[in-house]
Amino acid sequence: MIPRYLVDVKLDELPVIEKDVIVIGAGIAGLFTAIRASEHNSVLMITKKSLMDSNTRYAQGGIAAVISDEDSPAYHRQDTLIAGAGLCSDEAVDVLVHEGPKGVRSLIQMGTQFDVENGEFALTKEGAHSQRRILHANGDATGFEIVRALSETAVANPKIEVWDDHFVIDLVTDEGECCGVILQKPGGQRLFVKGKATILSSGGAGQLYRYTTNPEVATGDGIAMAYRAGAFIRDVEFIQFHPTALCYPGAPRFLISEAVRGEGAVLRNIKGERFMERYHEQLELAPRDVVARAIVSEMEETKSTFVYIDITHESAEMVKHRFPTIYEYCLKYGLDLTSDWIPVAPAMHYMMGGVKTDLNGETNIKRLFACGEVSSTGVHGANRLASNSLSEAIVFGRRIVKRIDELAALEAEPSIQYESERVSTQVQAVVERRLKLQKIMVRYVGLRRDAKGLAKGLEELKRQLPIYQSILSEREEYEFANLLTCAMLTTQSALQREESRGAHYREDFPARDDLMWRKHTVLHRLSGLTEERIEDV
Repeated sequence: MIPRYLVDVKLDELPVIEKDVIVIGAGIAGLFTAIRASEHNSVLMITKKSLMDSNTRYAQGGIAAVISDEDSPAYHRQDTLIAGAGLCSDEAVDVLVHEGPKGVRSLIQMGTQFDVENGEFALTKEGAHSQRRILHANGDATGFEIVRALSETAVANPKIEVWDDHFVIDLVTDEGECCGVILQKPGGQRLFVKGKATILSSGGAGQLYRYTTNPEVATGDGIAMAYRAGAFIRDVEFIQFHPTALCYPGAPRFLISEAVRGEGAVLRNIKGERFMERYHEQLELAPRDVVARAIVSEMEETKSTFVYIDITHESAEMVKHRFPTIYEYCLKYGLDLTSDWIPVAPAMHYMMGGVKTDLNGETNIKRLFACGEVSSTGVHGANRLASNSLSEAIVFGRRIVKRIDELAALEAEPSIQYESERVSTQVQAVVERRLKLQKIMVRYVGLRRDAKGLAKGLEELKRQLPIYQSILSEREEYEFANLLTCAMLTTQSALQREESRGAHYREDFPARDDLMWRKHTVLHRLSGLTEERIEDV
């Protein structure tokens, strides 16, 4: 039902550009990996908007790494495994916790300025962390500071070429190898970019849902194009909904960082009652899935569309200093973080699954790598530990570059011809379909799921399948086709997993089942949906 290529392809008729390494997407994963790869390779970075448009850009909380003497890799490992609810790869987690500090030092060498107090890094604590190990920058603007530093480094590097406003349509494969990509320039011209290695760092798929903390560019492009190319897609039923996104008339779902709760904020229902003690012993610092479902339960019980986050008991000076971005943003809507309870509700935040990789970030397709949220390295399991995502990107980005440096030059000369009967479509119709898709995902594949709803959602999604037989030429059309692919994969995986684990909650199977379901769901375009036992990983 989903074709190999989104557009008809006659590779011999396309202009060809050659680079050693092709990086798709920006954010910390793309920027860091491109900079490291440029030490021995020519690099082309392709972004569909700009270097400053990515999920990293909006990351507030920080980056998790063992820095203090009171902390240890063993503690960080334990916290990550507990949050991952039995589906983490022990080996991948070991890599993360032991190599994370070195990665942070690399970010500092590239110009990132983390907050310091009394000559030491100012470390904070977030949900499900047992120690203070979160480095942050400018209070609550960590992602912006990292992207600023890395972007400046990348733009100044003569071995890195950056193409903004270009859209990668598909990966080109030949004899089990990735040879490069087909992309479309701003004016509509298509090119074949050939390279010895291609790195997906295109982020997640937040736009699957109507309410998300992700920017508009997060449309699951990397996952969808990897699936079409024959890569394995793993664990995409595990969607993390951030518990506390601003929920106020006229305001976007702006993220209220978990670090606010880490610094002492409490949650209250609309009656003013603190309620987390009824749901988890760690109260507001429980794992994100627990907090998010608790909030939904309170909203239903009190017939409200939000709850409150309250940090008014802390000093105004501390709040403004620690959370300047959140403070200023809320103030634009007449909400004062220092004196007001802020209305919040859950919103889609992060996809734990993605393109399956090994410990070097390589997929089952030779020369194709994935890094960052688009990947499934095994670190996050069923529920990502807060602030591990930025660490994962730099740790596995470094490993990807080491593997690429071992690769010989690409010898293949692909001559791909792919044609099918396609009909015209209209962009406006696609925009309407995108909104409908988002509503389907919110209603049937949200925080709480059941077989009847998932089957209904899948049925409604399948009605959109004719998009793949349409002539596509605009970015909005490609994005909708990619979102539909991700929606289908997520819904199929959620329907298959008949248990509740981590961020995946089935009302008809509310218990976690380690006997039957301590395994991964894996999707492949030709072999369909299969299961992978933990011991087989």
